Amino acid sequence: MSGALGSQDWVEAGFEALAEGGIDLVRVEVLAQRLGVTKGGFYRRYRDRPALLDAMLAVWVEGRMAAIQRQTELGDETPHERLVNIVRLFAARQNARGLSIELAVRQWARSDERAAAAVEKVDAVRLANVSALYARIGFDELEAKARGQLFYAYVFGQGLLFPATDAAAREATIAACAEILAGATPD
Repeated sequence: MSGALGSQDWVEAGFEALAEGGIDLVRVEVLAQRLGVTKGGFYRRYRDRPALLDAMLAVWVEGRMAAIQRQTELGDETPHERLVNIVRLFAARQNARGLSIELAVRQWARSDERAAAAVEKVDAVRLANVSALYARIGFDELEAKARGQLFYAYVFGQGLLFPATDAAAREATIAACAEILAGATPD
């Protein structure tokens, strides 16, 4: 790789390694080799591996927060329509890299307090924003929160449970699940 690498190059290489093999693969030697540079290039950007990991978590949190904000803005849609469209967005894209990073960060969070704090922060905003959509439909606070949890359990779980389903069957199932998850109005 020619030219000087920036901090973002190292972070992106870190995410690639994280998606492929988890946090244990995010090592200075591995990243330098992938980027075609010496370890010295890394140390010109970061003082050590934990500094890179902190930068990766900051980028992940910032990116997830921005995505959550975009995904839950109503615009001209009703809360019901927005919920249906979020399900379709996640289910239709099948972003294998994004799902791999999400899972790897969650696995990392099981043994690292900084990663756990990042996941907790992102999950709190995800659940708050989706629960707010359910509240706008008219559900009380407890049911809105419960529906928010079920919503995200489906959004992330469907990519793991049904990766090989044929396109037509998958689309029909996603549409039905989206309608169920967007929920009828409260009694």
